[in-house]
Amino acid sequence: MFRSQALRFVVLGLAVAIVVPTTGWSQVKSTTAVRDYSSRNYLLHTDLPADEAQELLKRLETMLTIVSRYWNARSSRVIEMYVVKDLANWPPGSIDPQAMASIENRAGITLSTTQFVRDTRGNERITAAHSVVYAIADGGVPQHEAVHAFCHQSFGRTGPVWYAEGMAELGQYWRDKQSDVEIHDYVLEYLQQTDPKPLAEIVDPDQRTGDSWQNYAWRWALCHLLNYNPNYQPRFRPLGLSLLSGKGASFEQTYGDLAPEIAFEYRFFLEHLTNGYRCDLAAWDWKTKCVQLRKGASVQAKIDARKGWQPTRLRAQEGTTYSWTTTGTWKTSEAGELSANGNEQGEGKLVGILFDDYRLSDVFELGESGEWTATSEGDLHVRCRDDWGRLGDNTGTVTVRWTLAK
Repeated sequence: MFRSQALRFVVLGLAVAIVVPTTGWSQVKSTTAVRDYSSRNYLLHTDLPADEAQELLKRLETMLTIVSRYWNARSSRVIEMYVVKDLANWPPGSIDPQAMASIENRAGITLSTTQFVRDTRGNERITAAHSVVYAIADGGVPQHEAVHAFCHQSFGRTGPVWYAEGMAELGQYWRDKQSDVEIHDYVLEYLQQTDPKPLAEIVDPDQRTGDSWQNYAWRWALCHLLNYNPNYQPRFRPLGLSLLSGKGASFEQTYGDLAPEIAFEYRFFLEHLTNGYRCDLAAWDWKTKCVQLRKGASVQAKIDARKGWQPTRLRAQEGTTYSWTTTGTWKTSEAGELSANGNEQGEGKLVGILFDDYRLSDVFELGESGEWTATSEGDLHVRCRDDWGRLGDNTGTVTVRWTLAK
């Protein structure tokens, strides 16, 4: 039995983009420079030119379709948004005072209220939620804030900061049925040139929203990895739904047994990050076991040109010399059909790396056949050499067979 009812006020986030289409916008009314536009799921107040307002509504509607499908949820009501191109166009008092600082700082904020009832044990049940978005028109700020509004109006909450802001950043870049990285150049450069923020800091429960776009970038990186890497994807969506439902789940509880693997792949992702990078193709195979070779024995593996490092099933021993042969051909985006020797520039060549205790050796060249002496102990992984952002259009496989050298 519920005995109390209350209204809670919630403030959500900063921001930074997506593209794609929908239809169904219409102009509602106009003032001096600020006009109202509506679509199926949005009421947009903006001083953007009409064509830009229409395009924004298309992007927002398409994004909403994608996130609704992802979370299997619908917003409880139309999302109201104030999108500002130039504050000088807005009459005094038309922007909520609580949002003015964010707009003046060229950012965004989502102001939300939640109505809930509390039972005699202190448990809360949300009965209604409403959000209003205020955002500058730059970049993907409106899309970022619209994700916050969708989550709040669908679930009554947005989850802990790392998830709320990471998914809002992911949402602004989301394109239907595409998993490759495509982020703003300044975000990419920052992540490429900065030492990775430790995972423990990213998921720290004491974080506050609206801190900096740099912290938003780290949260995006973690959410992107977990959402698109098949090693962690199956647990990520259920974790998010649990966080949005307030059921007490946590990153640590969900991924604790995979902590070393996630930490390794998170660092690897950031080390090789580029637009076009695909976590699904670069994911590490943690199931295939590598073994030491005995005299007369051999191991072989089929290597896919579209994937990153793949295990050969060989556990190399320092100082031991091995022979290998290959069969098959593959193609890369910039070259025709190639053997494992690749082309004159080295593209498409079979290359190797040793993995041991979540550490990697330097990359070394192999090719079509020959002998190789291990400089250290480790599981031998190989791949078709190509830019990490261009694996998706490669085709073909090469089978590699390893034996002890005579």
